[in-house]
Amino acid sequence: MKEGMGKVAVGAAVIGAAAVVGVAALVVRQRMKSSGRWARAVAIVKEFEEKCGTHEVKLKQVADAMTVEMHAGLASEGGSKLKMLISYVDNLPTGDEEGVFYALDLGGTNFRVLRVQLGGKTGGIVHQEFAEASIPPALMCGSSDDLFDYIAEKLAAFVDEEEQRFHQPADRQRELGFTFSFPVMQTSINTGTIIRWTKGFSIDDAVGQDVVSELTKALKRKGVEMRVAALVNDTIGTLAGGRYTNNDVAVAVILGTGTNAAYIERAQAIPKWHGPLPKSGEMVINMEWGNFRSSHLPLTEYDIALDAESLNPSEQIFEKITSGMYLGEILRRVLVRMAEEASFFGDDVPPKLKIPFVLRTPDMSAIHHDSSSDLRVVGAKLKDILEISNTSLKTRKVVIELCNIVATRGARLAAAGILGVLKKMGRDTPREGGGKTVIAMDGGLYEHYSEYRECLEKTLSELLGEETASSIVVEHSNDGSGIGAALLAASHSLYLDEKL
Repeated sequence: MKEGMGKVAVGAAVIGAAAVVGVAALVVRQRMKSSGRWARAVAIVKEFEEKCGTHEVKLKQVADAMTVEMHAGLASEGGSKLKMLISYVDNLPTGDEEGVFYALDLGGTNFRVLRVQLGGKTGGIVHQEFAEASIPPALMCGSSDDLFDYIAEKLAAFVDEEEQRFHQPADRQRELGFTFSFPVMQTSINTGTIIRWTKGFSIDDAVGQDVVSELTKALKRKGVEMRVAALVNDTIGTLAGGRYTNNDVAVAVILGTGTNAAYIERAQAIPKWHGPLPKSGEMVINMEWGNFRSSHLPLTEYDIALDAESLNPSEQIFEKITSGMYLGEILRRVLVRMAEEASFFGDDVPPKLKIPFVLRTPDMSAIHHDSSSDLRVVGAKLKDILEISNTSLKTRKVVIELCNIVATRGARLAAAGILGVLKKMGRDTPREGGGKTVIAMDGGLYEHYSEYRECLEKTLSELLGEETASSIVVEHSNDGSGIGAALLAASHSLYLDEKL
């Protein structure tokens, strides 16, 4: 009996030991599997970082390429991916303008209507107010009439609400500056045909149409009598807004949903300019630099796939790696690969992570700026947007690292682009007499994504060198695109020599 019990005990011990060994082996396998997954995730991040590399030599190559393309674009139509469009803005605001003027600012998925009261040399901007609205997604790919009717309806409501003190005299028509932040071929200060749509818009029946005429017809349909005095894009509006208060402003850059740059060029340096030279001898050029491309741009497989699947493949390459519409989407695409190949968020790929553009750049910015010890903002964003719960601190740190890679590349390339513009202007070396060159910056990406902004400014200083950098001032021109359009309406008013 005792002998039998002993055999049972020995058998149980053997079975127990085998079970322990089995559990231990399972734990080891799981750890090895987890370790393998993590190693794969780290490898993907490292590969992405290397392909996004923006060392100083590469940035200077990008800057030189930008300068070359600027020359080519000025020399002939179609000579470059940069349109280098003549804006017909040759008399920027001086500060003498007086009266009440309106602006319509269509810069992307949102638009604003503004009313600005100018008080002349001593009064400056006396009063300003605005209203804003979002463009319904259906209208971004609908008909021209539907889009402009919607905009005109919002503008009509804004005019109806104006206070008595802003009423125009009976013999004066209201005048509007129209900021239209899409590529336009202008033939005068207030006429221009739409070349193409960007920033997610695709309104085919409007391409080739005069944008001022389309807006004017929509305003009439809504019962609004208003003259479009100036057609500009947001970058030129920003330059005008900056120049109104600072005569050293010579360049404007927008970094928001999209990106663009404008600068003041010597009129005689524009071979394709066939009209009489402006009295000022200068002309503002709308570069449309979002369409810049070069073999020196550090493109990755994620950028190539994003471009191929976009509404405008092979166009706006520079914009697609530097601007607010796309940074969050690049991050999402890297995370998808990590989820698929390294089970970064568990055994299954989170369904919401597969949705294009579900991760917006403002969310990426919030993740990047998270400085809490447990990175709770990162965790909350992953849960709220992608429905990914219970992420480890290690996982959250990697997500922040990816944000830094995407934002750093975009910011440093934007700085290289600015250096290219300064080279074309001859402002990349110290100026005689110690003069300053002011760059007016605007756009939500620049304004709100501080990691991006600080990286851009630091990179520009490094590229210029200490002596030259001291003569270059980067200045935030808040709401420059809207106010600038109103100022240009004032400087091109029918009643310029009359006081309202």
